[in-house]
Amino acid sequence: MKTFSLQSDQPSKKPDFLSSLNEQQKKAVTHTDGPLLIVAGAGSGKTRVLTYRIAYLLQQFKADPQQILALTFTNKAAREMKDRIRNLIGDRAGKLWMGTFHSIFSKILRFEAEKIGFGQDFTIYDTNDSQTVIKQILQELNFDPKEIKPKTIHNKISDAKNQLITADTFQEKFISSTLDDITARVYKLYGKRLKQSNSMDFDDLLVKPIELFNQHPDILDKYQDRFKYILIDEYQDTNHAQYKMTRLLAEKHQNICVVGDDAQSIYSFRGADISNILNFKEDYENATQVPLEQNYRSTKAILQCADSIIKKNTKQLDKTLWTDKEYGEMITLLENFDERDEANRIANYIYDLKMRHGYENNHFAILYRTNYQSRVFEEALRRKDLAYQLVGGLSFYQRKEIKDVLAYLTLLVNPHDETNLLRIINEPSRGIGNKSLQDLLSVARNSGRSLWSVIEEVEKYDVYKPAKARVREFVTMIHDLRSNLEQGMKLSDSVKAILERSGYMKALIEENSQESMMRRDNIIELQNAISYYEKGTSNPSLSAFLQEISLITDSDKYDESKPAITLMTVHASKGLEFPVVFIVGLEENLFPVGGREGFEADIEEERRLFYVAITRAEEKLYFSHCKTRFRFGEENRQLRSRFLDEVDSGVVRTETGATIRQNKDRFSNDDFDSGHDSSTRVEYDWKTPKSNNSHRSTSTTIEYEYTDGEDPFQVGAKVIHQKFGPGKIISRSGLGMDTKVVVFFKNRGQKKLMLRAAPLKVVG
Repeated sequence: MKTFSLQSDQPSKKPDFLSSLNEQQKKAVTHTDGPLLIVAGAGSGKTRVLTYRIAYLLQQFKADPQQILALTFTNKAAREMKDRIRNLIGDRAGKLWMGTFHSIFSKILRFEAEKIGFGQDFTIYDTNDSQTVIKQILQELNFDPKEIKPKTIHNKISDAKNQLITADTFQEKFISSTLDDITARVYKLYGKRLKQSNSMDFDDLLVKPIELFNQHPDILDKYQDRFKYILIDEYQDTNHAQYKMTRLLAEKHQNICVVGDDAQSIYSFRGADISNILNFKEDYENATQVPLEQNYRSTKAILQCADSIIKKNTKQLDKTLWTDKEYGEMITLLENFDERDEANRIANYIYDLKMRHGYENNHFAILYRTNYQSRVFEEALRRKDLAYQLVGGLSFYQRKEIKDVLAYLTLLVNPHDETNLLRIINEPSRGIGNKSLQDLLSVARNSGRSLWSVIEEVEKYDVYKPAKARVREFVTMIHDLRSNLEQGMKLSDSVKAILERSGYMKALIEENSQESMMRRDNIIELQNAISYYEKGTSNPSLSAFLQEISLITDSDKYDESKPAITLMTVHASKGLEFPVVFIVGLEENLFPVGGREGFEADIEEERRLFYVAITRAEEKLYFSHCKTRFRFGEENRQLRSRFLDEVDSGVVRTETGATIRQNKDRFSNDDFDSGHDSSTRVEYDWKTPKSNNSHRSTSTTIEYEYTDGEDPFQVGAKVIHQKFGPGKIISRSGLGMDTKVVVFFKNRGQKKLMLRAAPLKVVG
């Protein structure tokens, strides 16, 4: 890659590196002033455009490095961009404000946290930490966490935060059920508990900067002045809080450049709002739109397949991908008996492609809709002695022993972190029982103080004497370890001191089991990671290390250089590419995923997800589905995915070379199994049209009749739902098994349900 100098007295009008860009890429790179929307199709070189745009801004003296803010969604993307920019402009790239939304905003909060009542060394809670706090709060409010799931409450609080709905506003305006009322009570206490612990959860890293700017306009003005140019990658994945934050920061200069592809918006379950990219030109009236349509990744056949799918969606920005690459091979459809057959045959295909065509393990990816599908593929690949890496499994940093050691380290930075304090105050066991801890917690709750401030003065309180002595020893240990760190002890030496002083490693050695030995090895690996961090960082600090690992995402666990076949969900594959891709489990209610608890699935987003999966492939692409699949211990007849009937049949062939059968009704009599009964849960009988086979299926679009005459589920009918209780149908749409109804439930508000799946019963 060519380099250029920034030392010239006069900016160059046509720097050499622009010659490697196509015309649309050049237009995007050289449009320096005003709002810019770059609609970047899959494989169209958006990372190159962002990289060169930043380099161009610097070369044209439009901004200094520290005046450019570049926001991404993964640490991997940020590292890749920064490395490319460093190749272009040298070490000045290190001064750029570039990283994920969460890492950049946490950096701002480290500087400004005291203005909103937090210390600079606040802890960042992951999902498990947050759910631990919520579980404790539920118990304090006399709710059973087995009945009211902490995960459910956390999801509702997270959704509210990302919509910038405060606990007070939620309490005032968003109570429509008993669960909402419980959520409101937990939400308020949860916020107080985090603040007492000098901690923020992942959502707070997006919400608290907005709170900071609203309360302190002078701070907002400072950062608006600082960030003269703002660039945002994957803009279609932004949620409301990210949208609001970037609008605030861009308000003064209006030099905001967003890059994204509405066709790859697949994170609505995380709060992503596709309207942010669709409405960009309405938000910024003078915005310029530049489409990137030349694909550099996939063959013509793969692009033709992808285009035929995404065109089925309604709302989308105008673009059509094209490529100069060869037409390539047809997509192959694998039709399997069950999931074991599917896994074994794909393992055989991979082995054959390696032997006959020279592919390496890391050239292959097996993509599935849900994590549980990985198991049979892992078993099949092991049987063929094919190395693989599983992306999205249990993270190294989520393992118990690692969380324990990190909890000790966290207390050296932030001893008021109650969740981590409770985690290790008696780990390994040191004689501090639950009764003594509850007594100390009661003092903390009643006095409004942190648990740490209470146990520092344990002598003042009525606590079981042997436990009191153990608490004193624990406090002394933490004080000593903190003092050593403050006096300059290396981080790696601090870990050794913790393991020795706490007795943690000794306890694992004395247990002398296979599991304890594995845990010991994992702790040694953590020590290696800390040593590596120290050697590779100019000014290492424990606080910075803890922040870095707290912001690790699933995509950061993927190692593209590892000689292994990649197993991952389609969601995790976004942004990656592979020579050979297998998209498996293409069946109704799996891909596309079915509605949950009667809620209608978002088929347009599922279709975008399929589009993302297709466009990961460079050379060869395989679709796969099963006729039967085991779910919950029972064998179920499967209906192949509707997406297989939507793709351009001209580019897909079966293994025999035949054109795939396009099935307008999406099933035929052959799709029924004479020994299979999958009767619907709706509280009346269905009667199929006349057929040689009278057995029923839950996954069809054929119209059905009612054995007792009129359809009872009419608008105005009173119904009852097993979970939501009594309600009334206020509208309906669709036909037969595709019928949908909107029901207003007295205790849960309005819900849109699929009639074939929702446990509804007419009650009068």
